[in-house]
Parts: sequence; structure tokens; C-alpha cells
Amino acid sequence: MSSAFVSPSQLSSLINYISISKQDHVVRNTMTFHPSIWGDQFLEYKEKDELVANNVLIEELKNEVRKELMIGGSNEYMKILQSIDVVQRLGVAYHFESEIEEALQHIYITYGDKGIDHKNLQNISLWFRLLRQQGFNVSSGIFKTQMDTNGKFKESLSNDALGMLGLYEAAYMRMEGEQVLDDALEFSKLHLGKQLAKDPASCDSLLRTQIEQALKQPLQKRLARLEAVRYIPIYEQEANHNENLLKLAKLDFNFLQAMHKKELSQICKWWKDLDLRNKLPYVRDRLIEGYFWILAIYFEPQHSSLRMFLIRSCMWIIVIDDTFDNYGTFEELELFTHAVERWSMSYLDGLPEYMQLIYRELLNVHQEMEETLEKDGKAYQIHYIKEMVKEYTRSLFKEAEWVKAGYMPMLEEYLSNSLITCAYPLIIARSYVGQVDLVTEDSFKWVSTHPPLVRASCLVLRLMDDIATHKEEQERGHVASSIECYQKETGASVEEAYKYFSKQVEDAWKLINRESLRPTGVPFPLVMPAINLARVCDALYYEGKDGYNHAGKEMKTHIKSLFINPIVV
Repeated sequence: MSSAFVSPSQLSSLINYISISKQDHVVRNTMTFHPSIWGDQFLEYKEKDELVANNVLIEELKNEVRKELMIGGSNEYMKILQSIDVVQRLGVAYHFESEIEEALQHIYITYGDKGIDHKNLQNISLWFRLLRQQGFNVSSGIFKTQMDTNGKFKESLSNDALGMLGLYEAAYMRMEGEQVLDDALEFSKLHLGKQLAKDPASCDSLLRTQIEQALKQPLQKRLARLEAVRYIPIYEQEANHNENLLKLAKLDFNFLQAMHKKELSQICKWWKDLDLRNKLPYVRDRLIEGYFWILAIYFEPQHSSLRMFLIRSCMWIIVIDDTFDNYGTFEELELFTHAVERWSMSYLDGLPEYMQLIYRELLNVHQEMEETLEKDGKAYQIHYIKEMVKEYTRSLFKEAEWVKAGYMPMLEEYLSNSLITCAYPLIIARSYVGQVDLVTEDSFKWVSTHPPLVRASCLVLRLMDDIATHKEEQERGHVASSIECYQKETGASVEEAYKYFSKQVEDAWKLINRESLRPTGVPFPLVMPAINLARVCDALYYEGKDGYNHAGKEMKTHIKSLFINPIVV
């Protein structure tokens, strides 16, 4: 029966079922996840006095760096592009958003698709990548100047290791149908691999490190905070580095780390007070990993209150997801779906006791934010969020119906529903909440219709998650994943399914790149949550590993570098 239309008599029988199940033993398909590996180490936070003094120094250094991003003569354009690249990779670009936008806008208007310094592969690649990253629709045809008469990249280019590295990074800005960039990626990857195969003594160690890291993960898929951790020590070793910029990057990293640790402390106290370990022991205790996920969307200081709303509301996505996948009976889930559809505390008493905590906190988190938004006349934002929570819950219930019926959906049917249950549309919408200057009602209408950019980001998560988790989920009777659906339809092996969906992930990135070009459906800064949510998948599910549920060495390193170990200034 449809969860949205439960009759009074049906509701009465469901409540009666719940009361009986409290007395009788109910068999639940429950899998117990291991406790958080982080314990309570983030629970307490002590503010350090030097951070206040450093904040003053940061402002002074920002003024010095800002001068270097100002547009001067045409002969300085390449220098400015190089400065923008370094500033972005050091993680301090958010201080200079207007200067970067103005500089790139000026360069785009001045040169259009003509590019700068055609004879230098590294420079033309940097020009192309930076403009595409900022949403400017420059043509990949610029790289045809690097090809021979047969339409192949000139073999002589392979001797230019820096040029190859630049071309490789630029190629990851490719869109569907851009054969020149597909060829550029294949060509540069081949020759960068050959560069690494040479005797280490024949290659500059700093360049070798950068090539190794690039082949592991291109810039377009890296998270800003992790890239800062990676790039700061590399930049420090460069002979011509800017001392002011380097110091700014280090101080700023530590300043942000302290802010994030303070937020973690607050959210850890909230989570501990809920006492879910005892009240809802089936729920995954992945608060730290969850905060890492949220930090991927927005790490900047001005988004602190939004991060707190996001982590609270998004941890409740995990609670609801685990309740549907790992604990609730079909009848309980139907009752809960109906209650969410009605969104009223009057439905609280009709829920089983363990669900009352879930439902109460779900409503309270959004009620608190709604009251805050009412002061700015923005309460409508929570209306859209509520509707998307209802959509999310309905889609989870559809999966419960499939499991109950023993039904394996067709791949297209599965993906259509799972692009909602992955929760990315809801998280993106929540990331707009409270942003007064950029966000309008049209922004929420845009994301709620699941436009191509949002769907592509969802697809990256869904497929990478399925590749990493499908074996474990099938062992606990979870709904069939994309892997099983594809195998059923095509007769493919698991390995063939992995290969197929890995290509689908790359195609989704091509779509993300296309949908990020101006004019975008929302102001350009609002496309970044969808891009960053796709990027975090590359950190969490690298090489088919599930870094969220089972943090391995790499994920532990990420957490420690962002929340525990400051950078030595």
C-alpha cells in the first residue's frame, strides 16, 4: 500500500501491530557495525591564545598577496594565472574570490578562445584548466596546435614532463564528445607513467612526487583541504616560492583547523547526549567521518553555522537510512514514512518507542533552523527541505517494498530511485539554507527538480558506493545494488560490472564539467556543493574501498591531517 495514503483503519491496525511486537519477539535483519575508531578524542576543545594573534597576521599577509593578483600589463597575465593556481592549491583562494574572478574574467574577455603562449604546453594547459574550473566555456580546440598533421599529439611533447603534467590536469576538465581531451588524457597518462618508470635519479624528486600524486588523483577530483595538506610542503620546496603566501597558507590552515576542531567538539557533545549507542545501537557511529563529508562541501569560516546545521541534519539521514536498511520491520517503516509525510508532532505517539527519538529529533533540527530563518524572511527554505525529506523517505520505503517482495528492479529503475536515497539532492538543498545573498527560492526549485549537475554528482556517489559496499550489503539482505541489477540484465561478471560502472563514473564527471559552465542554473558558487560532493567520493571510496564505514589507512591519515595535526609554521 502507498505510504502517503494510509487510512485511519490501516493506521489503527499498524499501531496495534507495533504494540503487539513490543511483547512478541520480532526478527530483525540487523548488522552490527563496529564502534567509532575515534572514541571521545574530539569531545573536548581548548582554544589557543596564539590563534587570535595569528588571525591579525593573516590579515596582514592577505593584503600582501592580494597585490599580486591584481591585473597589470598583458605580459603579466601568465604570472597571474600561475599565482591563482598556487593560491587555489594552497587552500587560501577563498580570501581572494573577487580578485580571482576579476582576473579570470578579464583574461577571458581579452583572449576568448585564443589562449596564451601557445608554444608552451604547460602554460596553455594552465590557462585552459583555470578558466574551465571557473565556469568559462573555452574551447578544447586550443590543444590542436599541439598535434601533428595526422591529428595526434606530437611525440616531441613527451620530453616536456611539466607540459605533460599540465596537459593531464587540463584533460580532466573534459566534457562529452571532446575527443581531443580524451586523447590528451590517454597521451599524457602514458608518458607520465613512462617518466615514473625511469631511474629516479634522472627525474627531479619534487616533480616525480607531483606526477605520482596526479596519476593517483587529478586536481579536478581533489578536495581543497586535502590538497592544501598535500601541496604546502611541495610549494615550500620550490626555489622561487613566495614566503608571504607560504606563511599565509600555513597560518590559515591552522586557524581553520582550530575552528573545525571546535565545531567537532560541539557536535560530539550533541551526539553523545543523544546516547544513540544505547538507544539505537544499530546505527553507524560515524560522526567524525560524517563531519569530514560535510567539511568537503564548505570549509570556509563564514559557513560555520551552516556546517553545524548540515552535520546535525545529515547525521539524521544516516539514522533514518540505517533504520530502513538495518533494523525496522516493514510495518514500522510504513508507519514512519506516513508520519514523515504528515510532519507533525501529533504523530509521535503512534510510532514505536525507538522511532519516537528519530522522529522528534528530525522535526526539532528543522524547526530550530526554521525559527532562525524567519528573522530574515527566509522560512520558505525549510519548506523545500521538508518536501525533499519526504521524498527521500518515500524512496527508502520503495526499497523496503522491493526487499519484502524479493523484487530486483531493472537498472534504470534502481538508479532512478537510488539517486534520491543517496541523499545528495537533499544535502545540496540543505547546503543552501541560510545563505541570504546568493540563494533565492529559484535555487531550491532548481535543486529539487534534480537537474543534470545534481544527478551526475549523485551518480558518482551511487556507483562508487555500490562498487565498494555491495558485497557486504548483500550479506545482510539489502536491496539489490547497481552491480546485481547490471549483472542480471547483461549476464556480466562482477569484474565486468566494476569496469562498466567505473566508466559511468568518468562519464558523470564529464557531465559535471559541462553543467558547471556558465550560464549555470544557479549562481556559480552554488554549483560547488554538487562538485565537492562528487569529489569527496574520490576520497572515501578510493580504489573500491569503503572509507566511510571502515576507515582504512588513507582515511585515517585524512582525518588526522585535517583535525589533529597542525602544520608547522
